[in-house]
Amino acid sequence: MTGISKLYCQAIEASDVLRYNRQSSCLPSHLLQFSADKKPVVVWNATRACNLKCIHCYSNSNNAKAVGELSTLEAKRFIDDLAAFGAPVILFSGGEPLLRADLIELAEYATKQGMRAVISTNGTLLTEDNTKRLKAVGLSYVGISIDGVAATHDFFRGVQGAFKRTLRGIELCKKAGIKVGMRFTVNKHNLADVPAIFDLLESEEVDRLCFYHLVYSGRGSELINEDLSHEQKRNLLNLIMDRTKDLFAKGKPKEILTVDNHADGPFVYLRLLKENPRRAQEVLDLLMMNAGNSSGQGFACVSWDGEVHPDQFWRSVSFGNVRQRPFSEIWSDNENELLQKLRTKKQHIKGRCADCRWLEVCGGNFRARAFAVSGDLWAPDPACYLTDEEIAK
Repeated sequence: MTGISKLYCQAIEASDVLRYNRQSSCLPSHLLQFSADKKPVVVWNATRACNLKCIHCYSNSNNAKAVGELSTLEAKRFIDDLAAFGAPVILFSGGEPLLRADLIELAEYATKQGMRAVISTNGTLLTEDNTKRLKAVGLSYVGISIDGVAATHDFFRGVQGAFKRTLRGIELCKKAGIKVGMRFTVNKHNLADVPAIFDLLESEEVDRLCFYHLVYSGRGSELINEDLSHEQKRNLLNLIMDRTKDLFAKGKPKEILTVDNHADGPFVYLRLLKENPRRAQEVLDLLMMNAGNSSGQGFACVSWDGEVHPDQFWRSVSFGNVRQRPFSEIWSDNENELLQKLRTKKQHIKGRCADCRWLEVCGGNFRARAFAVSGDLWAPDPACYLTDEEIAK
């Protein structure tokens, strides 16, 4: 992820990271992306079931419980192993995680093991009761997906009235005192709603806003032709930077991030190089610490049935199953060829990525997207919008 507020608006300095020796166990959540040890943040798709019908769902979720979901006991053993391994965060996702009757019990279990627990939800099932309980068990954050305002959101979610219920979920989190953020996956259908999402962020006094670049996975594979053009991506990043800067200027700083396209880091740096060269160098230092895409190293996904993936979008690849081997053993397996190649991917990247001046910053961008388009894991990510001139060494 690329922290626009952190980098462009100087919300953090390199010294803020170095103060904690860059160790995951010591870093606060907002600095974890700069860790040196890259202990994995783990997304657990706790269920495949969902009460909505999102057209871009990466997990192909539906309104039926999937066969083989981890039981409560299996989930607790999994969490025990993550905590002992030093994974700093478990992100409960889905489907819709609130459809698991034991979600709050498991979130509490994770926090008692010393982990930070967060959830990613569509927000429609949040209630006054469960938000109070989530706050009481020490949940760190609730990320709520929103795909536009009013009719746009309902179109993407496949259910009329979803937008109104999602806004209610945001209000309930705020009322309970839980940090809450919005997650917005940008494509051609909702690009025009981006300014309105910034307006909503401000009017609803939401803490955080993440813009996700489209990844061609699950039902999202059917939207490949609806991804933004390279020029639209560039314009989007400039708009995000402009609006974030405006919020800071008004004394309303928010945490604004972009996710799943690591070309965003160099793009921010190149803009700052023209506007504020001194800050640009500081940003480059932070980007080098971040090191770009971390799928298979500092980021992992475990499915509802226990399969371990490099990230939540890449379900055709499994390194093993936590029912047969603990996650810690799977993740530390030096004999797994693909896992080791992902951790040395700069040696295997092809095409313009291999010759790019930003390879150390970007990390080769998103392998799942490259594979989805070309069938070649090491091919260039087609969503990289940097020009040949910008990547030339």
